[in-house]
Parts: sequence; C-alpha cells; structure tokens
Amino acid sequence: MKTDFKFSNLLGTVYCQGNLLYSPDGTCLFSPVSNRVTVFNLVENKSHTLPFAHRKNIARIGLTPQGNLLLSVDDDGQAILTNVPRRVPIYHFSFRSKVTALAFSPSGRHFAVGLGRKIEVWQVPSTPDANAEGELEFAPFVRHHTHTGHFDDVRHIEWSPDSRFFMTASKDLTARIWSLNPEEGFTPTVLSGHKQAVIGAWFSKDQETIYTVSKDGSVFDWQYTRNPNAPPPEDSDDEMEDESDMQWRIVQKHYFMQGNATVRCASYHAPSNLLVAGFSNGIFGLYEMPEFNMIHTLSISQNDIDFVTINQSGEWLAFGASKLGQLLVWEWQSESYILKQQGHFDSINSLVYSPDGQRIITTADDGKIKVWDVESGFCIVTFTEHTSGVTACEFAKKGNVLFTSSFDGSVRAWDLIRYRNFRTFTAPTRLQWDCMAVDPSGEVVAAGSRDSFDIHIWSVQTGQLLDQMSGHEGPISSLAFAPNGGLLVSGSWDKTARIWSIFDRTQTSEPLQLQSDVLDIAIRPDSEQLAISTLDGQLTFWSISEAEQVSGLDGRRDVSGGRKVTDRRTAANVTGNKSFDTIRYSTDGSCLLAAGTSKYICLYSVNTMVLLKKYTVSVNLSLSGTQEFLNSKLLTEAGPEGLLDDEGENSDREARKDTLLPGSKRGDPSARKKNPEVKVTGVGFSPAGTSFCAASTEGLLIYSLDNNLQFDPFDLNIEITPASTLAVLENDQDYLKALVMAFRLNEAGLIKRVFQAIPYTEIPLVVEQFPSVYVSRLLRFVAAQTEESPHMEFCLLWIKALMDKHGKWLIANRSKVDVELRVVARAITKMRDDIRRLADENVYMVDYLLGQAKDTSEEAKAQLSISGGSDGTTNLLMPAGGETLADILQQEEGVSEDEWIGLE
Repeated sequence: MKTDFKFSNLLGTVYCQGNLLYSPDGTCLFSPVSNRVTVFNLVENKSHTLPFAHRKNIARIGLTPQGNLLLSVDDDGQAILTNVPRRVPIYHFSFRSKVTALAFSPSGRHFAVGLGRKIEVWQVPSTPDANAEGELEFAPFVRHHTHTGHFDDVRHIEWSPDSRFFMTASKDLTARIWSLNPEEGFTPTVLSGHKQAVIGAWFSKDQETIYTVSKDGSVFDWQYTRNPNAPPPEDSDDEMEDESDMQWRIVQKHYFMQGNATVRCASYHAPSNLLVAGFSNGIFGLYEMPEFNMIHTLSISQNDIDFVTINQSGEWLAFGASKLGQLLVWEWQSESYILKQQGHFDSINSLVYSPDGQRIITTADDGKIKVWDVESGFCIVTFTEHTSGVTACEFAKKGNVLFTSSFDGSVRAWDLIRYRNFRTFTAPTRLQWDCMAVDPSGEVVAAGSRDSFDIHIWSVQTGQLLDQMSGHEGPISSLAFAPNGGLLVSGSWDKTARIWSIFDRTQTSEPLQLQSDVLDIAIRPDSEQLAISTLDGQLTFWSISEAEQVSGLDGRRDVSGGRKVTDRRTAANVTGNKSFDTIRYSTDGSCLLAAGTSKYICLYSVNTMVLLKKYTVSVNLSLSGTQEFLNSKLLTEAGPEGLLDDEGENSDREARKDTLLPGSKRGDPSARKKNPEVKVTGVGFSPAGTSFCAASTEGLLIYSLDNNLQFDPFDLNIEITPASTLAVLENDQDYLKALVMAFRLNEAGLIKRVFQAIPYTEIPLVVEQFPSVYVSRLLRFVAAQTEESPHMEFCLLWIKALMDKHGKWLIANRSKVDVELRVVARAITKMRDDIRRLADENVYMVDYLLGQAKDTSEEAKAQLSISGGSDGTTNLLMPAGGETLADILQQEEGVSEDEWIGLE
C-alpha cells in the first residue's frame, strides 16, 4: 500500500476571521480558514485549499489586481507570498507587527499595510515594470514609504482609482488622505467629525466625493469645496489665496437607523454607487449613493457580520460571520444566494465515507449532521433533527442509508436519496447513546451507552427493540460489526472487549481481557482480525476466530507530541495524551490509521507492526498542543499568558461584554476561548483507498495520493516529441506506437487526438498489444472520455476490448486499479441512465411515428419531409403508403441496406 498521502483539501470550515477577497474576474472568493486560505469557485461550484500553512491564524489577505499573487499575513505579522495559478508559496516575510489592514493599489505596483497606528507602503515583488530598465531585484519586498499620524489602529485602507492617493480609516475617529509620491500642492488631509471609530472610507468613481462610515451608523459625504464662512474672493491673480479656502468638507450626513446595533463592516462599489453595511444584529443593508436610497435590508445571521465585500461587477455581495463560521454570497438583483455555507458550531465527533466514496458525513456536538461532497468541497445537506450532540455515524454496506446516535436518546436512520429521517430507535429508558454499529445487511442496528452497561439491538425494518445484551460491567465505549455480518464486537471501560454471536440461537459472548479501558475497536475488512486501542496507549491485535491475541505494539511514544499551555512537563513525558482515541483499518487491511488528542496521525503496518508514517495535523500555534517547547517569557506570575482573560481590558464596550451565561457553553468545557486544543476525533479511509480524512479541531482534513504523474522521465528519449507522435500517427499509421508515445509525454490534448484518430476496427488489435504498465492510465482516460465525449459506442468498444484482452491482468492487480474500475463503472452507469432517460422522453414520439406508418387512411397519409428546423434539428415525418423510412433513404440518398442497418 502506498503511504505518500499529502494534504489536499480542508472541509468543514469555511470562514474563521479576517477579510474576504474576490478574484479580479469575480468568479472566485478567497476566504481565510484558520491558518490556511480556501478558494471557492462560485461558477464551477468547487473549492480548494491552498497547500501552504501559517504558524498562526490568518488576519489579513490581499490580492494583486491581476490576480496572480496572494499576500496572506497571520496574527504575528508573518506573511507568505503565493503564486495563485500554480498554488506555490514564493516568499516568506515578516512585518514584525500585527497587521490590521492591507490593500493593493489598482496599478498593481504597490501595496499598503496598517501596522497598528503606522502605515507602510511597499513595492509589489516581481512586477514586470520594476525590471523594465534591466534593474536587478535583490530584495522581493522593498519599503517605499512610512506614514504616521493616527492615534489608534488603522482599520481600513482604500486606494484611489489612479493609484496616486490612498485613504486610511482608524479607530481614532478620523480618516486621512495620503499620497503615494510627493504631489505639488498636496498635504496629508485629516477628515474628522465622527463620534466613533471609522469603519471605512472610499473615493467615488470621479474622485470628487469621499464617503466615510463610522461604527455608530453615520455616513458622511465629503467634497472638496470652498469654506462657506470665508469672505468672498476678491478679484486677484493670487491663486494661492483662493486655494487656501478650499478643503474637504462634510456636505451631507446620513444615518442607518438600526437601533442599538452597531456597524461591524461596510463596503462601497464605486462604479455602481452601492454601499453595503453589516450590523452587529446579523442584518445587512444595501444603499444607493449619494442619495442614500435604501434598496433592501436582510437578516442573514444570528450574530455579528464580521466582513463584507463586493465583486468587481457589483452583483455579488460576500459576507463572513466568524462566530458561527458562516460564509454567504448574495446576488442582490435577483435576491438569491449564490453560496451559503456554514461549518459545525462545535467540535466534530465522528465521520464516515459513503460507500461510493463521493461524500463524507460528519457529526458534531451542535446536534447537526452534515453531508460534504468530496469533489466540490461543499456541504450539500444538513440534518438538524437531533436535539443534542451526535456521537457516531455509520453507513449500511448497501444502499444510501445512514445511521446516527445522539445524546438526545435516539438512534436515527436517514435516507440519503430523499434526505429525510425515516426511522427513529429509542430505548425503554432514556439513555445517552455514545456509540453504535450497523449490520452490513442494514437490517440490525446496535447502540451502547455510558449510562447503561447493556447493548441494545433494534430491527431496522420494524423499529422494534429486539434485545438487550448484558455482560459488560462498565460503560460501553465502542461497537463494530464484522464486515461478513456474523459477529458483533463491543469494547468497554471495564477493561474487556466481547465478541457476540447475536444471530445464533443462543447468544453467546467471548470476553477478551485487556490491561486498560477500551477506547476504540476496528475490524479488518476480511473479518479475521480485531484491533483494540486502550487508555494506556497500547494497540492490541486479536484473531476473531481463535479469540486470542496475535500481536501488539506500544503507541505512547508515537502519539505523544505537542505541549499544551497547562503542561508542567515536556511533550515526551506528559501522561495526559498517550492513547489513540480512534483507529481504522485501510481498505486492503494491510495498514491501521490511529489518532487521538495529539497533533500526529500514525499509520502502522499490520503485518510488521512498524510505524510507517506520521502525519502532522496542524502547525498552527494558535492551537494548544502544536509546539514541542513552551516559551518561558509567556509565563507570568498569574500563570500562563494564554489562560489569562484580558477581555476586560479591551477599549470597545462590546468587546468587554461576557455574553456567555454560566452553563450555557456547549462543546468541550475545558477549552479556552483563546487556544482550543489540537486533537483528532475521527479518521476514515475512502473505499478506494486513495485518500483518508481526519476530523480535527480546524475542520475536516483530507489527505490523498498524488496520482497525476506529469511525465515519465525514465521512459523518454530525444525522439519522442508531439511532432514525432503525430508523424507516426498520420504518416506511418502505427496506432499502437503513437498511443504509447502520447502516454509517455502525458499531454492531455495529444492523447485525445491520437485516441480519436484510431479506427474502431483497429481497437482490439491495439489494446491486445498495449503495454500493461499503461493499462490503468488508459482505462482512466477512456472512462473520462465516456463521460465527456459524444462518441458513446466508440468508447464502449475500447472498454470492452480492455476487459477482454487485459481482464486477467486486471483481476490479478485489482487493488492497484480499483479506482480506475470504479470510474469506468460510474461512467457506464451514467451513460446507461442518460440513454434510458432519453428513451423515456421519446417513447410517445416513437409510438406516434409507428402508428403513422400503420395508418393507411387517406386523411393520415403524409409525405416524408426531411427539413432542418430553426434550432438545427431535423424533423422526420413518416411517408405515405407502405414505403418505409429505409426505402426512401435508399432511393433519395443512395443509402445501402448495410449502411441503413448501421443507422438503425
């Protein structure tokens, strides 16, 4: 089994803090997710997470007007410059201070950052204009200017359309205008008059008007006018005297009138004069300037709206609410959602892959069950019927039926085709279900609780409680059915695991004695071996048929890592996190994946009992337990600095409020507001075995194998080029050699051209002599063509030839080509469904045409007319008399009988 899994995507979290950005074309939205950046493609309905990771949560992101460079800055001022098209980090840089605002100039040559009260202007690295005169750029980041003058943090920076000036809005109740370069007759200008912190300041399209918005809900219009109290100008040639009376003045004041709610964020779109503001009560308002006409208001959240931005065309508004993890994209003209995503409010408890591997289901303490699409990265449905934390989830082996258990005392069955809860299982007494398991046939479901030591069994068909099995002397922590459906295995805190034969006439259980409390159990896919994780950090492996231990390993050294703020000992010696809370077998049963309250996920070989690889969940220092050594300067007389509650020292009254009532907080009661603890609560392998996912504190992490080999350097020589490949195809007509050369170069366009140029009569011969090393890649390519290409029969001939000629090799290497075979099966199923749907839609038309052919009455006689419609289609009417369609085509078009059979 391959072990080179790499981080590929982050699901389950869509927005944490900071600002949102649209790409220049307005089709992609950049959102900071913890210490990473996720890109949502709003047109293709997909999302991907950029591969780099900061050492702290991201505070600000900025994008060049060309959209090719992304600058992301974390809470400590550490910046990463990323090439967006290639998704490659280019340069690391430190601003050495917390960044509160960031904006690129429209020209793309400079960007301005707010470092507390100070503003710095930097040159954008690697711009084409910077090296136009042949200058060498030795430092990627070059500081252009530094501006000081504000008395509090800068909240917002806005550039003028010509990139000559920029404005800064600050918490010191003022906005200021600065010039990029010294301008004749210009001095930095202060715009004062607001009574609370200024949220934002913007230029109008013609730069004749400035709009400023403050926290108290006031909007000021500023224009460069003459002082109305100044004496009238005298007829003089002195222009300086007239110029001294001209300055920026408030010409109009507007107010949002949202009661006690304050303005949390605002954005202005100059081309369409649209102003949008988000308030602390979850309402946003859209206004037309300069008349301040309200277009509409809408409540989109139960909590503060932290950030809002408008795309370049002015059609889509993006909102981020960090407390609930919401991300919304609203099209204001049609009043509809383009994107509406929200992660779990509390920590994820468990996860499971769907049998086809296309979806991941997560459950959490917030009582919600979310279904995530692996391909797009979006949540497609959320179930909210549970009234308390959902603890476990599992699929029936066949069908789209999901089972979940919850602390609300119910086990529920869900239909994932109609998206509804069709069965609810409860016990005679109210119990909080902590674990559950489903029989592979989907007919029996079992659940265990910490309140009762019995295992409850229900029938899925009737919903009746079939049995309560007793034998454990402690809370039941884990349940699992054998994949062959014969046995049920349970683990308990009484230091035993039991194997139950629940389908036999006499229900017997075989106890397995362990040294510590059982945390999790996993059964190998062949139902021959059982893995048990215990509280002392041991992993033991048992033979199910013999009920005896066959091997074991000590995982305490492997799982330990990362020192929490409260730890008095180093990570290697601390005793609190030396166990695996969740374990899972790989699809082929050769490896075991284990994780727990640690920053590591461990992959073990079952045969050799060797640690194959350790995957680091997170390097985010904003989480507790990610660093190996603590900094002694963060230890104060009152204790670790990370545990001190300094919210009472905030300058804003709203920030000083403690909105949490005693006992009202959900989730982990030991988790602090500042540093949540890094841990993995669930892991799972995809059915294909090419990826696995882990439910962590930051969300749902997906690690996958990189199968996209760009080219094969050991299989190339100087003669193999695209030109020589086409020459072999067209001149020599050596189709086999041309196809192999195309696969060696691995250029998609070239492979497709060669593939479609091969005559269908040559397919069996080409496939028979095709090298086995390229069979899996050819199979995947043909499957992709089956879904995209209109040449359905051509693709099916390829698939048939591959199965006929290489079927023996495919069976022998089933584990290696399992993914390709699944893709082929999915493509053929999709083709069959499309043809069936097309036939169902045209069945009445066919009946009508057949009826017309049999009707020989004078009124029903019609002439055959083959005429092109306005939409490019061809209308076929049945001929009069006894002539058939084949006869007419043979007479008029010269179609032979053999060719007509092919058309038919």
